[in-house]
Amino acid sequence: MKKDHAYFMRLAMQLALKAKGNTSPNPMVGAVAVKNNRIVGKGYHAKAGLAHAEIVALDEAGESARGATLYVSLEPCAHFGKTAPCVDRIIKSGVNRVLVGMGDPNPLNNGKGTQILRQHGIRVEVGFLEKELRKMNEVFIKYITKRIPFITVKIAESLDGRIATRTGDSKWITSDKSRVYVHRIRKDYDAVMVGVNTVLRDNPKLDAWFSQKQPVKIIVDSRLSAPTDSHVFSRNSSAIIATLVSSPGQETENRKLLGQKARILEVKEKSGQINLKDMMKKLAQLGIANILVEGGGTLVGSLFDEELVDKVLFFISPKIIGGKEAIGAVMGKGIGRMDKAIKLKDVRLKRIGEDFLIEGYLK
Repeated sequence: MKKDHAYFMRLAMQLALKAKGNTSPNPMVGAVAVKNNRIVGKGYHAKAGLAHAEIVALDEAGESARGATLYVSLEPCAHFGKTAPCVDRIIKSGVNRVLVGMGDPNPLNNGKGTQILRQHGIRVEVGFLEKELRKMNEVFIKYITKRIPFITVKIAESLDGRIATRTGDSKWITSDKSRVYVHRIRKDYDAVMVGVNTVLRDNPKLDAWFSQKQPVKIIVDSRLSAPTDSHVFSRNSSAIIATLVSSPGQETENRKLLGQKARILEVKEKSGQINLKDMMKKLAQLGIANILVEGGGTLVGSLFDEELVDKVLFFISPKIIGGKEAIGAVMGKGIGRMDKAIKLKDVRLKRIGEDFLIEGYLK
């Protein structure tokens, strides 16, 4: 049976997804070389610094690439990064046609790769499964065009919107199955972020149980009050403490001690607090492309106030905590009118054990 373009592009996308959580800050890319309706080579970009998908596929194809069609989920690069331009290798391979899933949003390459291939007589078509591919690489698109990380807020709350009781007790609001689910998705993020109050109250580890690759742990701590023996500093994964820029001569003892446990990232001030937009820019400069924010309510509310949130994961437990002094899931300034309420898009509802997960986008 003759297979169509969508079949081979979908295969390229499936190959790309094999590296989910491992390519950052690069995109996920898959490639398939086809000749006479038969696959002669396939590959995917496994990790930043390793060969790109096109190179892997063409290496596997060898001489069979001559006269073949190359399906690639993202426009081949035309610039030097950690690897040489893919377009050079494609031209040399003898491929006579390239079908591209979506153009490269990277300003360094956008349109240049396809232009060079066409200049060398290779037929190029762009735009196959583009909507699905853009969703797959939503993190890369935000990171490379806005130069700030893609932000997902994860909240575990009661039915009445509380993340802790009036005494600060929060273990455990959601079920074991929900907590296992969170550990599985943490490996897909470059970093997990919490405010210092969450460290003081819950002393979380913020690790990923099911992965050797551990996310960077980011603590937003304007006064450097995190205890040096906190669990976030106890494993072999890196930690960053985002704090306010210090004045000359303000090298406190706690700053010195915390500097031995984590990287101190100095951030501009805004109304006496950390300037969250400046913090995100500085984190992006460190190569952090996506962040899972896990609390607390003050940090989450401030991120919403600053319009920095891209996606939410609300785990809702069928429990009622009550009490006006109980801690709310989203604090911050909030809105003054209901017509200004944040509305989610592409909302999905999933049952996880006894809990419900509401997933949606803000942009």
